[in-house]
Amino acid sequence: MRSNAKTAALNIPLIAVTAGEPAGIGPDLCVQLARRRLPARLVVVADRELLKSRARHLGIPVKLTDFSPAAGARPGALSVLHVPLERPAAAGRLDPANSRYVLRTLEAAADGCRDGAFDAMVTAPLQKSAINDAGIAFTGHTEFLAERTGTKHVVMMLVGGGMRVALATTHLALKDVPRTITRDGLENCLRVLRHDLIARFAIPRPRIIVAGLNPHAGESGFLGREEAETIAPVLEKLRLEGFDLTGPLPADTLFQPQRLRGCDCVLAMYHDQGLPVLKYASFGTGVNVTLGLPIIRTSVDHGTALDLAGTGRGEVGSLIEAIKLAAALAAGSRKRKRRTN
Repeated sequence: MRSNAKTAALNIPLIAVTAGEPAGIGPDLCVQLARRRLPARLVVVADRELLKSRARHLGIPVKLTDFSPAAGARPGALSVLHVPLERPAAAGRLDPANSRYVLRTLEAAADGCRDGAFDAMVTAPLQKSAINDAGIAFTGHTEFLAERTGTKHVVMMLVGGGMRVALATTHLALKDVPRTITRDGLENCLRVLRHDLIARFAIPRPRIIVAGLNPHAGESGFLGREEAETIAPVLEKLRLEGFDLTGPLPADTLFQPQRLRGCDCVLAMYHDQGLPVLKYASFGTGVNVTLGLPIIRTSVDHGTALDLAGTGRGEVGSLIEAIKLAAALAAGSRKRKRRTN
């Protein structure tokens, strides 16, 4: 019986959790995971002493063990894949010297997923400004993981509040958005989005609402030509291939409940067009998913919260939901592989 229980435990997904910015809330949230029963085995990719120090500071009893692929989950314990800090980290105080450490944790998790050691990765928040201050060109997890895995087209999607909202562009200055939205780019985005909604989320015929770029979706060209010249032609082309697409619609009215009931995902043209609505509905429990990657990656819906780091006031809800979604996606992936073998 004991052997069967151990085998069953090892059959649940193994997920790598990166602790993110060492001065931020990520290490706090990671040590809280030791108290939770989750549908996955976890390995936290971080500096061991950082986790030990933060747990002690927060008064959280936790046993840290070295990661072993054959070990099952143990209540009150965290499995750790140790990646050493460049310099000791203090809660709330950024140090660009630790930027290389942050990127090494991402590399370890991503490479482990790509090589089959992990079933998925979940990322705690990092501080892009600190990495750039270290002289490293970095725009975000999404772009970094695309480059690391050699993926040409990726899509950022958030899940929460009963919605899925994907983005045609991600971390760009607003002035750069219009020229970045091209026919080829939008077509690739929609192909990745539809493919992963089918393959990862098991939605046989995804219904996607596409937002316009301009107010009133361009107002018949009086407020912009992007809808008529870029977005609408792409949607028409893909509809002829069987895509179920609605739009382009004005962003200020497409999030009405009656519209959302008839769709599986909204595609917004830029970051702050779609995400404020979703985060209003789900902040603290929303999940960021990177579509198009050959690996499964989810993340929290919030930032590093430097002002909360080390205070014990950080909420672990979004990280928990990110782990649950990663576990569900990984379990679905395993089932599909078994069916095809």
